[in-house]
Amino acid sequence: MPLRRRGSAVVTLALAAALSLTACGSSGTSGKGDSASTAAGSGAKDSKSVAMGGEDFADAAKKTAELGTDAKPGEWPRTIEHAMGSTEIKAQPKRVVVLDVGELDNVVSLGVKPVGLAPSEGSPELPSYLKKDAGTPANIGTINSLNLEAIAALEPDLILGSQLRAAASYDELSQIAPTVFSIRPGFTWKENYLLNAAALDKTAQAKANLTAYDKRVKALGAELGADKPSVSMVRYMPDGVVRLYANNSFIGTILKDLGIPRPKNQDIADLAAEVSAENIDQADADWIFTGVYGDPKATDKSKAQGNPLWKNLEAVKAGHAYDVPDETWYLGLGVVAANAVLDDLQKYLAA
Repeated sequence: MPLRRRGSAVVTLALAAALSLTACGSSGTSGKGDSASTAAGSGAKDSKSVAMGGEDFADAAKKTAELGTDAKPGEWPRTIEHAMGSTEIKAQPKRVVVLDVGELDNVVSLGVKPVGLAPSEGSPELPSYLKKDAGTPANIGTINSLNLEAIAALEPDLILGSQLRAAASYDELSQIAPTVFSIRPGFTWKENYLLNAAALDKTAQAKANLTAYDKRVKALGAELGADKPSVSMVRYMPDGVVRLYANNSFIGTILKDLGIPRPKNQDIADLAAEVSAENIDQADADWIFTGVYGDPKATDKSKAQGNPLWKNLEAVKAGHAYDVPDETWYLGLGVVAANAVLDDLQKYLAA
């Protein structure tokens, strides 16, 4: 059973139990959290298709939608079915720890200021778009290197994360506090939002926020008209990787909701297609939006955009290539970030 603690003695016991299960608080996943496989039928030369999460990747949204609780509003204790099993939450959580930026976005949008956050290695600070409402959550490591001692010291009564990021730490975390995991972050962001809301007894508010997002999507889609421009999503990663984000990504779901067409090599049921800087011509579309994971100097952005192929892209020549905030377009993974992306798309495409 998850431990519910108050007082330093119980914190010590919880931490001892957690650390006895492992000598390390790492989630066991890479900083990029992905596995690459050769593309099949992607329509892109010299590219690779990237799917995160193995064989369950394609069904993650459907499976996450089946999770949650049968508890009625205001009913405690409640049992949450989630990616790692069942977890009982005895009372309304007041001290929430989040293990990724998606969970941070989710709880902040529901009026909860978390006590602890594990940020991404690519963006170690509290996201600027959430600073106003997130409070001052303590740093508990990063999404791929959790600090279990720091988590236990915060005396949380709920921990929210995902199986993809932190499955290896689940047993330790659940000894510290009730822990609820989605299957994975990313294109499942709406389903994850409702799962997190169920654990907080804020399902009605979450549904209202998603309805408001849908209304904005409908209005912007109508404003853009039937003949919408195509959009290419380019993200520069460390070690020379250039990703063209596809349908099964956070940004991919937003573009799909809007009915915005994608280039063939991005109109695939994967996270992304990967190309090299030498093949940056595969990124062309009516509009190109680029993000950078981490330090731009650790990526091939300058090499790719210094390539004559980049300068000859139709979008670049038309002045339709823009840098966008990585923290919202790629790392946000929640409804607040989604609305920020809609703001940007409105500014660029509907001008």
